[in-house]
Amino acid sequence: MTPFGRRVRELRERRGLTLAEMAAGLGVTPAYLSALEHGKRGRPTFALIQGTIHLLGVIWDEADELIRLADLSHPRVTVDTAGLDPEATLLANRLAREIADLEGEDLRRLAAVLDEAAARRDQG
Repeated sequence: MTPFGRRVRELRERRGLTLAEMAAGLGVTPAYLSALEHGKRGRPTFALIQGTIHLLGVIWDEADELIRLADLSHPRVTVDTAGLDPEATLLANRLAREIADLEGEDLRRLAAVLDEAAARRDQG
């Protein structure tokens, strides 16, 4: 399941919508929406994201969160390290090889390191 799919499912269920009802409201098939929720489809289109925001009645921060999560929810990622430090290539390859074996806490700690690095870049 992708971050976007997980959040859409949470919001859909919280609002008491079935998969079929939401799919009909978005003009997609229930199979497509299910595949999107479970990460078996790529990043949703902007039109689908906007339709989801409207259908679920989310505003402000929740809408921004859905847009951000959609951007970060492509289930098949390509990392281009050409021209970067050799350590970047090593890290990308290790992550590709080992990510399936990492536990949730390990993933959260790695994400925290990335968040800290981003914050330092934004301050500098």
